[in-house]
Amino acid sequence: MRILVFGATGAVGSRVIHEAVNRGHEVTAVSRTAPSAHTFPSTVHTRQGDASDAAAVAELAQGHDVVISATRPRAGHEDELAHTAKGLLDGLRSGGPRLIVVGGAASLTVPGTGRTLVEQPGFPAEYRPIADACNAQFELIKASTEVDWTYVSPPDLLEPGPRTGNYRLGTDELVIAADGTSSISMEDFAIALVDEAERPQHRARRFTLGY
Repeated sequence: MRILVFGATGAVGSRVIHEAVNRGHEVTAVSRTAPSAHTFPSTVHTRQGDASDAAAVAELAQGHDVVISATRPRAGHEDELAHTAKGLLDGLRSGGPRLIVVGGAASLTVPGTGRTLVEQPGFPAEYRPIADACNAQFELIKASTEVDWTYVSPPDLLEPGPRTGNYRLGTDELVIAADGTSSISMEDFAIALVDEAERPQHRARRFTLGY
């Protein structure tokens, strides 16, 4: 399988690349600034490009089976998420490869509350801009009827950790562990993304995951 990854030098994107390469896939890594030749395994093709540029997306995606977008805006530039979503959708419409978008958790419902994560009392104000941006991103993606898309919401906590190969899937509700936490390592998150690329289960749908 040929997989194109936007946001290749980011925490999630770089892990997706290594996971896909280790499974024998042909991978193209795309970032806004050209990555160092030593950033990825030697088999990875590196390209410079902007996922918000529909023409660039269309050109870069040619010959690939799946596009995975794991871009993350800098603080103060959260509105870039919606622009990026539009660029991806416009670039991949009309028969382009599948699109898997790494989004946010803010729109997931917290079990037993009837409210989304961002609607919970005490939701940190400093996270509100990225939460609202992720919600706008999701609305754009799920309205698309011309792209074969999947949207992936992480759990409440996504951080570097062990690669266990274990995770539980959900749809629109936070996946909560027995200890009450909602979390997964970036390493296991990457496994789930490549699993979805290999064996699609959530076409035109959102899914989430956790331990």
